[in-house]
Amino acid sequence: MSASREQVFSNARLVLADEEVGGTVLVRDGLIADISEGSAAGEDFGGDYLIPGLIELHTDHLENHYAPRPGVVWNPIAAVQAHDAQVASSGITTVLDALRLGTDEQTDVDHADMRHLADAIEQAMADDRLRADHFIHLRCEVSSPDCLEGLELFKGDPRVRLASLMDHAPGQRQFASLAEYAKYYQGKLKMPDDVFRAFCERRIAESQANAPRNRAAIAEIAKERGIVLASHDDATEGHVAEAVEQGISVAEFPTTLEAARASHEAGLAVLMGAPNIVRNGSHSGNVSARELAEAGYLDILSSDYVPFSLMQAVFSLNDKVEAIKLPEAISLVTSRPAAAAGFDDRGEIAIGKRADLVRVRLHEGVPIVRAVYRQGQRVI
Repeated sequence: MSASREQVFSNARLVLADEEVGGTVLVRDGLIADISEGSAAGEDFGGDYLIPGLIELHTDHLENHYAPRPGVVWNPIAAVQAHDAQVASSGITTVLDALRLGTDEQTDVDHADMRHLADAIEQAMADDRLRADHFIHLRCEVSSPDCLEGLELFKGDPRVRLASLMDHAPGQRQFASLAEYAKYYQGKLKMPDDVFRAFCERRIAESQANAPRNRAAIAEIAKERGIVLASHDDATEGHVAEAVEQGISVAEFPTTLEAARASHEAGLAVLMGAPNIVRNGSHSGNVSARELAEAGYLDILSSDYVPFSLMQAVFSLNDKVEAIKLPEAISLVTSRPAAAAGFDDRGEIAIGKRADLVRVRLHEGVPIVRAVYRQGQRVI
């Protein structure tokens, strides 16, 4: 999707890499051709913000559109389109759709479903059905015995840009506390105590049997295929040391200040959830993203489970953290995730970059997405 005509976006509040300026952007053939201060003849943005299109590295929403209820499976292309409409209307112009690898008895969908969704993404992109640019993030549940089998279905898929290593077994990382695990999962699964104890024992045994070999194997495969590798829910310096050894470059959702600090010092990009910023804390009681921002350990924000939270978070962050001004806040959802995922053609308002742009107005502290452009073409 590209625009061949010349466009002028004028009287906008441009959020550039290091500053905000009132100015004009010239778009030609889908790229940013010129940036100037002041107004010019063209589309008048009325002083609205013009920011780069947001880049989302970890959203689980596609699976929810594909399997919206237990036992219900939607048409995969229709599911992709519905998901795309939601992310694009949130100002996201590049998205890595998270697909789960590793099944268990609670899994409603399997690896074949994940491959169907990946094929639907490819077909929908080829048909020019989608507003955002879609890639794939493989969420690898390393405690699962069939995780590597699922990974083989994505061998050679050029849309796979990121893989994360996850272990949600009780006693691990996000759920190091068995009491917290019970609070989250026993209520969710509605299991009586004896059934839940047996469930936990199976999960722990699976993690012990499968996680070490799966972590090592996926790290090697990612290196061979040029896939960016992420850790998930690191809690200790030991977890971070393991991540560094395995060639991981993104630390997703560290659960403690200790792990975030160690990741930052090791050169890993620390990714946290935008809902954590919006809600002023983690929904599961882990370290707050605001605390990491104040300490200088926050590099990337992800919408995780609420797509619009990305836009909300960046426009509230400099109110919550005095040292962070709007250009830096915007970089957490644009240029920094672009760099982490290996995109060098997008993520900032700069000459020669893709004209992936969002027109935004603030009203009573809540951003309103008024227009979204992908490669200069208006999609929202």
